[in-house]
Amino acid sequence: MTQLESARNGIITNEMKKAALREGLDPEHIRKGIEEGVIVITRNNQHGIDGMAIGRGLRTKINANIGSSQDHVDPQEELLKLRVAVEAGADAVMDLSTGGDVDAIRKMIMRESPVPIGTVPVYQAALDSSKKKKSFVELEAEEIFEVIEKQAEDGVDFITVHCGVTRKSVERIRNQGRIMGIVSRGGALTAEWMKWRKKENPLFEDYPRLLKIAKKYDMVLSLGDGLRPGCLADATDRGQVEELVTLGELAKRAFDEGVQVMIEGPGHVPLDQIEANIVLQKRLCNGAPFYVLGPLVTDIAPGYDHITSAIGGAIAAASGADFLCYVTPSEHLRLPTVEDVRDGVIASKIAAHAGDIAKKTRGAMEADIRLAKARKAMNWEEQIRLSIDPSRARSIRESNPPEDADVCTMCGSLCAIKITRK
Repeated sequence: MTQLESARNGIITNEMKKAALREGLDPEHIRKGIEEGVIVITRNNQHGIDGMAIGRGLRTKINANIGSSQDHVDPQEELLKLRVAVEAGADAVMDLSTGGDVDAIRKMIMRESPVPIGTVPVYQAALDSSKKKKSFVELEAEEIFEVIEKQAEDGVDFITVHCGVTRKSVERIRNQGRIMGIVSRGGALTAEWMKWRKKENPLFEDYPRLLKIAKKYDMVLSLGDGLRPGCLADATDRGQVEELVTLGELAKRAFDEGVQVMIEGPGHVPLDQIEANIVLQKRLCNGAPFYVLGPLVTDIAPGYDHITSAIGGAIAAASGADFLCYVTPSEHLRLPTVEDVRDGVIASKIAAHAGDIAKKTRGAMEADIRLAKARKAMNWEEQIRLSIDPSRARSIRESNPPEDADVCTMCGSLCAIKITRK
């Protein structure tokens, strides 16, 4: 049985118990959330890791994207990115490799990773087509499903599938007149395939086959936002909403079949539209967990998009988003370096935690209170230990040590806390 089927039968699985322990909740809370479709556990039954629970009432989780590109293939560097991401606090990692031996890279990452692994199978399908000296549009639907089945067999815990990119939703984009058009790689490939073939999206048309694969491996389907906005001016338009309506319907069909589902969301969104986007998704998708990229709240900060996304991510998490995909400083500019990965994870962790405080997630505010007490006591070692990035906090403090160990070099003898204590 899948986790969802077990939950429906009143069974609390070992994965539910482990998730509850990590969240500090009763296992029944996890079981009931899965039964209602508002919580998922990302763990393929072929993958020997502890699953991760995502959803209502739980700590906001974060994901780090890694993977090779066609311009840069270094499997050992991707392993280092994995280790750095996990050490910095990533709850999951997506391998988005599009260059080199992607099967070998994926399997290597899965062997090393202690956290769930996600993929976008259409990327490998596109790479496979080029190796066969074919255009992606020449691929048969059967070949796309073969890649999905192969990755499921390998133990991938969740996959992004762009089932909502349909002929109807693409037509909405065309009629809308976007500035950026389609910016999702998976969405663009799918739209191109449909236009050239004059056929419907095979992942939408043969959705029951996709559900059958996911159910066999208890693999979570992350219904991708292939029509997400790529700039603020395109946010919350007809194409995006049309796709979201379709994803809500597909989520219900998956739920009825015992398959766990989460929904992916934008993207580039102005501050004043973020909460509305979360409310809309929750309403249209029956409360399914929401996985958002950022969202980025301005388009004018290349090199600092880990900050623009952290601002949006905090608001999204506070409004009910359940899973944040990090954005690194190199977004829109290059393949992330190891340091970019670390910076992206930390920024996303800050956003998730800020959101958790706002939605009163268990233990979130308590963490800040513990640090505040250590700060009042001038216990610098404890402050550093409790911080979200202890190594950076220690490095900064030790780079300019004060003569008086009780204070820092910003205030010195004028330290308000020390004056108040006297």
